[in-house]
Amino acid sequence: MYGAVLDAEGSRIEVGEASVICENAVLRGSAVAGDQPVLVDDHVFVGPHATLLGCEVGRCVYVATTATVLQRARLGAGSVVAVGALVHARTVLPDEYFVPPHTVALDAPVRLLAPGDPGLAEAVGRVGFAQVAFGVDTEWTDRIRRYERIAEVRVAEFGAHADDEVVNPG
Repeated sequence: MYGAVLDAEGSRIEVGEASVICENAVLRGSAVAGDQPVLVDDHVFVGPHATLLGCEVGRCVYVATTATVLQRARLGAGSVVAVGALVHARTVLPDEYFVPPHTVALDAPVRLLAPGDPGLAEAVGRVGFAQVAFGVDTEWTDRIRRYERIAEVRVAEFGAHADDEVVNPG
C-alpha cells in the first residue's frame, strides 16, 4: 500500500501470495552482518507502520500496526504480533503464538517482557543485537562506542547509494 518501503540492501525481500503490506510499513533486508533477507510467506498481513528487518514470517501471520520484528527472528505460522509489540533479534515464535500489545518477545524458547520490566535491558544485552544487526562487536556496557560503530556501519551501507539514479519505468 501507499508509502510502504521494501529495501533489500544487498540481500532480498520475498512476499508470498495473497499477502498485504500496509501503508508506511518498512521491510528491510541486509547483508551487513551476513545475509538477512525478509521472507514473508503466503497470506500474511503486515499492518500500517510495522517494521520487518531481516526476518522470516511464516504463513498466515498477523503483524499489527507499529509492531516491529528484528533481525533473524522467525515467526511461526499463524502467530500474531499485536499493536506496538517488538519481537527481538534471534527470537523464534512457535506456530500460533500471540505477542500481546506493547510487549517485548525475546529468546528461544520465547519469553515475554513488559516495557518497564527491570530485567529487560539485561535480556536485550544477552541477545547480542549489535552483532546480529550490524556486525558490531562491542561490550554491552560501552553504549557510546557501540552506537558510534552502528552509525558508521549504517552510513557506509546507505552511503553506497549516493550515486544511485532514479529510473523512470514509464
